[in-house]
Parts: sequence; structure tokens; C-alpha cells
Amino acid sequence: MSRRLSCLAATTFVISALFVPVASAQPDAPIADPLPTPGASGVGLELTEVAQLPESKPVPPPTDSRLRRYNRINYLGEVPDGSGRLFVPDMNGKLYLLDNGVQHAFLDLGAAVGPDFHTHRGLGSGFGFAAFHPNFKRNGKFYTVHTEAGAALTSKKPDLPSPQDMVVQGVITEWTASDPRSDVFSGTRREILRVGYASFIHGFQEIGFNPTARWWDEDFGLLYVASGDGGIGVSSTVPQDLALPQGKILRIDPAGRNGVNGRYGIPRSNPFGSRPGALGEIYAYGMRDPYRFSWDSGGSHKMFLGHIGEKAVDSVYEVRKGANLGWSEREGLWEFRRGDPSCGVFPLPADDAKYGFTYPVTAFDHNRLASAKPCADSGNALMGGFVYRGWKIPALRGKYIYGEGVKGLIYYAEEREMRLGRPMAATREMMVYVNGRLTTLKALVNDPNRVDLRFGQDAAGELYVLAKANGKVWKVTGARAFASCPYGHDFVAGGGAARWWEPVTPELWQFTGREVVLARPGVARPGPRRPFEYAVLKKGPAFGSVQIDASVRLDTPVPESNRDVIIVFGYRSDTEFYYAHLSSDNKIYPHNGIFVVNNADRLRLDHQWDAARSVGGPPAVSDTAWHRVRVRHCADSGEIAVYLDGSPFPLMTAVDRTFPSGRVGFGSFDNIGRMRDLRVHGEGVR
Repeated sequence: MSRRLSCLAATTFVISALFVPVASAQPDAPIADPLPTPGASGVGLELTEVAQLPESKPVPPPTDSRLRRYNRINYLGEVPDGSGRLFVPDMNGKLYLLDNGVQHAFLDLGAAVGPDFHTHRGLGSGFGFAAFHPNFKRNGKFYTVHTEAGAALTSKKPDLPSPQDMVVQGVITEWTASDPRSDVFSGTRREILRVGYASFIHGFQEIGFNPTARWWDEDFGLLYVASGDGGIGVSSTVPQDLALPQGKILRIDPAGRNGVNGRYGIPRSNPFGSRPGALGEIYAYGMRDPYRFSWDSGGSHKMFLGHIGEKAVDSVYEVRKGANLGWSEREGLWEFRRGDPSCGVFPLPADDAKYGFTYPVTAFDHNRLASAKPCADSGNALMGGFVYRGWKIPALRGKYIYGEGVKGLIYYAEEREMRLGRPMAATREMMVYVNGRLTTLKALVNDPNRVDLRFGQDAAGELYVLAKANGKVWKVTGARAFASCPYGHDFVAGGGAARWWEPVTPELWQFTGREVVLARPGVARPGPRRPFEYAVLKKGPAFGSVQIDASVRLDTPVPESNRDVIIVFGYRSDTEFYYAHLSSDNKIYPHNGIFVVNNADRLRLDHQWDAARSVGGPPAVSDTAWHRVRVRHCADSGEIAVYLDGSPFPLMTAVDRTFPSGRVGFGSFDNIGRMRDLRVHGEGVR
């Protein structure tokens, strides 16, 4: 394995703190911050643009700015006929095909439906999804879901129980192409199923066939339907009611005829077909907004669901037949209480086990701002993705790759850690590269507010990223480790003798031969704001690309505030250098980050700092024990990563090209501490 990718193969760990807490051990009060922020993974996805779909708009023009996008592409899949053609639905009405880079409209669903086609209100409105039958090559059948309003609300009757005051209807349609090889649809259509919803949100979402099922499996040819709660689960028990289709995953047989309208079938293996009063169509229940599901093509072919939460937690579930995911009684790993003014989540009750709820296998929380109103929209939406089982990018294999759609953040969890009944798998954030340069999806779409990220997958298991903000599609063409440049062959070790060091204030230091000790705290000096006291290593050359390994200890007593030590690198002068600040606090700007001093007050560089919430990466040093620290700095790319205690995942990351070379050092602001076992490996600059 190459050095560039070696760290990508490291095993992801499970956060032990994510065990369901003992109910009696926590006060019965809203939980302000249910989950830690996903940490950095040090893994970057290389994206290659493959298409930009045509611009489109809802009709009539919407008043909701969230619907005014370049277009509303929301998925990419491959037509299952061996042609290699990819399909992309645009919620504003058209289904596109991509054939070796050539794009064309395959179907204008909006025009076919006519005036009742509803696109202009509700984030899920319009042409929601498309799914091709696994035998499409032979039977020409594919399926779509769309929303209708207007005259349809009075002239067309839902097939399954629906609210009397419904404002929109979700419709599943079967289309049969006369020639499955054609680039433009021509053929027939028939309506399969119609359901009404009480609001313009959380209607029919994804529909799809299990791609791992073979013709002899009971699951083959059965259509899964993600049906949201219609936006009313927050104030009702609809998702828990097995007599209603809202807030469920349904499973139907498009070729059957024993459904309520005679246009579809109810599989005999569905879990509730024989329960009095229950809908036989239900496969699993207890959902708010079951936006995206997929099956792992490897392992035991598990079904994973990306579920958008209410106010606190977005979760990924493993969905099994008959499962109850808990909404509207549970949100993630916690209790949800309808009508509670905090709109938060609470510890589970002591008798929770008796309910048999299914809990998430990974999740992230909303990290609401303290200034936000408790029940305001958090602006978060989990976008379910896929377990990568492709062959082109071995470093991604076995990772469930998903994201947060609004901000355009890409996450992953290790599938092998995503196990029912165990602690949730850790979710980590991935980086994005284009043409070898680190970037962000916000930068790629040129929109600081909304990316509207979605995912896709082709038949070979390769992944795609889509954005409504600019209508573009990127293929994931590689993976790389952050700050993984070659470091050269120059090496310096030890350096504990006084002659190898140049302190700012020599009388504050002790050099024992093995340890470099800052025995007394420094004081602020004239000039720009920067660390008060440090010593620069004179032994060996200055370094360009460099890896610094050392063990550090903070000797300042734990009860004292503002404890820190620093690792200096790229040092040119007393007012020109970088430093990694290792602190017991991560809640103010100067603490626990990567900084540059460039003849001005220190400037924070690291990606982990969230200025709006005033919080950075997890505190690096919260005790007086020894901690191993590694700092990597790549001269050409400017990539900087800081690792702690042997973790394969960086604690902090940054990119800056101010100082491509310099010396290394150790120090603090106004604390005492020590360093030992220093090893510097890099490209000497003489």
C-alpha cells in the first residue's frame, strides 16, 4: 500500500460514550448537546465533474427561497440494462439520462401529469424519485413518485387511509417503455398507488428495488416506498399507527393485484399482513422523514436508512422487517416528548426495553446555536448514502458514505461498526479535493448558504455527488490522505541538551538531556499577540515538509484555567511562525487550534473552529499525563495536521502556505510543561 493511502486503511473506532445511558443516571431534563461533533477523518474524496444538468424552476415561482435553485436534481442511478446509462431525476419535472457524457431528457413527467403536478411548495414536492425494475431490459418498466395538488385533491381518491384535510397527494406510477433501449420514453403508464398527506413536507420520498435480490429471492421485484409522516408526527402518533401508511416504509409488488385498488400486490412475507387492523403494505414503521435508503452490496446485504430528525438528531438505521424506529416517541437514542416547549430530547425511561424500538447505528446532532429559538428549524438534513463496495478506490471499501445536505458536508462510518444493539459507530467528516486541491462543496457550488447535497451510485458501486445549488454531478474518482506528502530523508532525534535550543528567556528553562522543560511560565512581550515563551531547536536544518513527533506534558495543575503547551513549526523569526496550540479548553478563539503569526496577532487557521458556536476540536490535553503529539506540515500544499496519542484521525487540520519552511520548537503562553522523545523527520532546507 502506498504511503499516501496507508493511513486511510486505519480502523475506525467506536465512541464508547454512545452507549444508551442508564435512565436513572441522568436528570429528567432536555439534553442540550446529545452527540459530539463528527471529528476529522483525514480522508479526502477526489471529485471529478461529469455533468451539469439543465437549469429548471418550479411552476409557479415559489415563495420559499429554498426551492429557488439552479435545478432540483436529487439522485443518480444506473439503468439496469447493461448500457451504462445513468439516470438523474429533477424534482421540477424531468428525468435525464447520461450516456457516456451525453445528456438528454428521457421523460417530462411534469408535462405528462399536467396541471395537478405540484412543485412550488414543500421541499419534497415535484418529481421525487425514479426506480427502474431490475428486469427493465426485458420488460421496459420503471417507476416514479411525484406530488399532486389542485383539482386532484377533490377529483382523485387516495388508495390508503389519508387525512381529510390533506393538502397534497403522493403518487406512484408505473411506466412501460415500448423500446427500453430508446433515449426518449415512448410507451404507456398506469397509476399504482396514491396517498394523501396533511402538509407539503414529508410525503413519498425514495422508492426502490433491492439490488442485492436475485430472481429466486422473495425480495426480487418488490418495490420499497419511503413514506414520511406528512409533517404531523411532531404532534401526533401517526408514525406509530399501523393502520396508516404515513411515517412508514411500505413494500409492495407492482406485478400483484391483491392490494386495495387491484393495481399492486401485498407480499405474503410482509410482517403485518395478518395483524388485524394493520396495513399489509407496511414493512417497517416509526419514521419522520425516511429520505434515503440503500442496501449494502457486501456482507449480509443490510438495508440502511438515512432519517432526517425533528429538532435534535439525524440518524442512520439498519432497517429490518417489522422494525419500529421509534418516531414519534423517540428521536435517535433519546425520548421525544410531543408538546414539550424545549423541542429537545430526553433520557430514555427506565422501562424503555419493553417497547422494542430499533435505535440508530450512527448519527449526528444539530449543534444548535445558543441564540436560536428552541423550536426553530435547525437547517440540518441527513442525506443517506451508500456502503462503498466498489473496486476502484480500495481505501473507501466498507465505509458508509453519507452527509449533511444543507451545508454540503460529507461523512462516513465504518459498516463493520454499524451494528444493532451496540454502541453507535463513530461518524467522521471527509474532505473534498478537485484537481488535487482541497476545497469544499460550498466553494464548488459558489453558495455559502445551501449546497443541497445528494448522492448517487452506479452499477459498479462507484459513488457520485450532486448539488441542487449549481446542478452539477461529480464522480468520486479517488481518495487521499490529508497532509500525506513525502517528508524527505533528513532526521533529528533527541535534542534534549541545552546547546541545541534557543529559548526566548533562557532562565525559564531546564534541559535534562531527555526532557525539555519550561519550568516557569513566560510573560507577554511587546509586538503581535503570540505565545509568550518557547524554545527553538537549533540542531539540524530548518525543514520544509516535516513530521514532528514528541511526547508533551502540561505541568500546570488541572484546576487552573487556560492551560496550554504549543508545538512550533515553520519558524522564521520571533514574529513569523506556525504553532499548534494544545489546550484543555476549546471554547475560545485562542485555544486548541492551529495558528500562524505573520508580523501580526496570531490568526487561527484550523478547519475545526466553529466561530458561530465558539467551539473548536475536542480539548487536546485535559490532565497532567504524557501525551504523544504528531504534527505534519506539507510545504507545497500547505496542509497541516495535528494528531494525538496515536490516533489515525487528525485532531486539527488546516491549509496555509505562508511559511513553506522553518525550524521547530516547543513552549506555552503562560503555563509550564515539558517535552521528551522528540523526533523530526523531513526535508532539510539549508
